Amino acid sequence: MASSIRVRATAKDDITEVQALIQHPMDSGFVKDAKGEIIPPHFIQELTFEHNGRRVFVADWGGGVSKDPYVKFAFKGAKKDDDLKISWVDNKGATDSTTAKIQ
Repeated sequence: MASSIRVRATAKDDITEVQALIQHPMDSGFVKDAKGEIIPPHFIQELTFEHNGRRVFVADWGGGVSKDPYVKFAFKGAKKDDDLKISWVDNKGATDSTTAKIQ
């Protein structure tokens, strides 16, 4: 199965810029389907980015984040060809992770 996470990380000088797009329904539990039934909540609870075993970004989310969230941030201390691990856990216990090379 392909990862739900697409990521690009580029290092310039001492700053690494990260952009990630995560495919996930991010249902809040307050929306109804076409039949008028409430769609149960299904959202990412924790999103983590790690560089060399150190967490460089952690997001604790709820149902208020939109479908297929996009994240962009920067951090210091990485260099080209380092690995960046991205992982998430949702409220139903599903998980996904991927590793990207910093360009």
